[in-house]
Amino acid sequence: MLYFIGLGLYDEKDISLKGIEALRKADVIYAEFYTANLFGTTLDALKFMIGKDIVVLKRSEVEEENIILESAKDKDVGFLTAGDPLIATTHTDLMIEAKKKDIETTVIHASSILSAAPGLAGLQAYKFGKVTTVPFPDKNFFPHSPYTAIKANIEFNAHTLVLLDIRADENRYMTVNEGLEYLLKVEEERKEGAITEDTIAVGIARAGSDKPFVRADKIKNLINEDFGGPLHCMIIPGDLHFMEAEYLVKICGAPEEILEDQ
Repeated sequence: MLYFIGLGLYDEKDISLKGIEALRKADVIYAEFYTANLFGTTLDALKFMIGKDIVVLKRSEVEEENIILESAKDKDVGFLTAGDPLIATTHTDLMIEAKKKDIETTVIHASSILSAAPGLAGLQAYKFGKVTTVPFPDKNFFPHSPYTAIKANIEFNAHTLVLLDIRADENRYMTVNEGLEYLLKVEEERKEGAITEDTIAVGIARAGSDKPFVRADKIKNLINEDFGGPLHCMIIPGDLHFMEAEYLVKICGAPEEILEDQ
């Protein structure tokens, strides 16, 4: 048996009771923290709660060396990932390969940024379009795809959840400020008017914690906001329902002028 078990968004208490029960039955437990991380806990705290050791794997060990699948051939294996399993991760290939090898699988869900971020921003989840990610730029690497995804969503009056790059092995976690700077730079190059300094955006930090930080404002103001420690994400709203606009103003600090457009 191979259990795909979600850890949720912030600390060891986010895992479900069903997940804990499965882990206590497992012969071996693996985890990866390169696609996301939990900043409200430690590996030792997870181990203490479960009462078993956890082997943390590198990307190459998960995606190339088949350590998880080899173990699951004759053992019950728990595989832990931050957030909800198989959502916005690269692990669907593990599910496919497990099926090919006749390894039984079970998915145990947990909270996901895909649902938490819209809720924290007071935006209706069914009004979101394609999710996009802003990557860390590099030499000869500055894709415009996050910008074009946002533009396409706006054209359909849809909101956009913008995830921000994570390089856990380098201890680098993109901030809202860096993400906004990236989008403005793309706008500067493309000059299409989809993202400007007057565009309303929502910055979210530490979703899942007791005190998540959520702020909505025009980009020219939001870009200077101190969002604190990771993890961060953003939302670029499309057309707003009047209740969404009121939530952004009253709860998230957006300028009251957005109410005038409703």
